[in-house]
Amino acid sequence: MPTVSETIPTALQPQVDAALAWFSQTDEAAGEEFKVTGILDPDEALGGAGELRLILCGGDRCEQHSFQVRGSTNAWDVGFANTEPAAEHGRPQAELDPPPGPRLRWLDDILDQHAFVLLLFYRGFW
Repeated sequence: MPTVSETIPTALQPQVDAALAWFSQTDEAAGEEFKVTGILDPDEALGGAGELRLILCGGDRCEQHSFQVRGSTNAWDVGFANTEPAAEHGRPQAELDPPPGPRLRWLDDILDQHAFVLLLFYRGFW
């Protein structure tokens, strides 16, 4: 099971920023402004795994995407990794949908916008 960290290691921050900027320009972002709210297995990424597995939240959704980031500070080459996001053994992991930190912020934001909010939980997923 992956380790989820809400703190981005300083050494990975330039790559994370490049991946976020690239993702914001893709059709996947759908014009929403996303923030990086977590990273999966930061020790593997620091060890040179070549893949950043980030949790991105924007609008009213949180998603996990894997990125390949190569190059240097002035010339990053970014793309989606070939792996499926948040899916192992055919099912997504409950703790990634979304991670604990953004969930609290999301609920506060939604409660300010609506008279009530319906939360549906099914086997740990929402």
